[in-house]
Amino acid sequence: MTDHSDAPLLDSDVEASLDRQEAADSESQRSKKLLARQVARYLMQNPTFFAEHMDLLESIQLPKESGKTVSLMTHQTNLLRERNIEMRQRLDQLLQNARDNDQLFLHSRRLVLALLEARTVAEAGSALLGSFKNDFKVEFTTLTLFAPLPGSGQQLGDVRSSARTSAEAAIGSILRNGRTVCGTLRPSETAYLFGKHADRVASAAVVPLAGQLGVLAVGSSDPNHYRSSLDTLFLSYIGEILERLLPDLLARS
Repeated sequence: MTDHSDAPLLDSDVEASLDRQEAADSESQRSKKLLARQVARYLMQNPTFFAEHMDLLESIQLPKESGKTVSLMTHQTNLLRERNIEMRQRLDQLLQNARDNDQLFLHSRRLVLALLEARTVAEAGSALLGSFKNDFKVEFTTLTLFAPLPGSGQQLGDVRSSARTSAEAAIGSILRNGRTVCGTLRPSETAYLFGKHADRVASAAVVPLAGQLGVLAVGSSDPNHYRSSLDTLFLSYIGEILERLLPDLLARS
């Protein structure tokens, strides 16, 4: 008969051995973490350490996403190269923005002077529409004034005239809002503002002129060009100039 009396003792010895091994592993891990903190603290307190031990930089290995490792010095070189490229890109963008702002200023200055020199509504309209088309590359621009107009109001040139009641029926919500709006308009709004070009306008910006004077509208065949988030400061600025200029020109007609 086989004697099994020692089996429980053997199992107990194995379990005890495993427990000791786990305890040793745990202690080893704690020691490594403690040592890592000590090393990190030392390096923070001695930032010139590697300057005095340059040979260590090549021996320190860092993991990469590809699974390979590179030296700390190589990692720093790559990091500096990436930052240099990013800074160059930012600088290029700043320079481009500066050039764009210079062009915007020059075009705006030329437009404002042309509007101030206009002696009739037709001349003002021609200056506005020509500048928007040639300088600002706007696809579609309309300036609509609401009748009845001061004076005769006959010499309007490319400036459109519309009864206020027609405007209320077509773009009443835009007029009541009183602020520049951008985005995709309703078909009836687009048709009223852009006439024969309405079917080509996919997005627009509309500037109601104060005092029930009229409305300035610009459009694009690109549905994303005039988004609701677009900065409308420039268009509002031109609208304010027209609000001050047009009443006097209409009175002279």
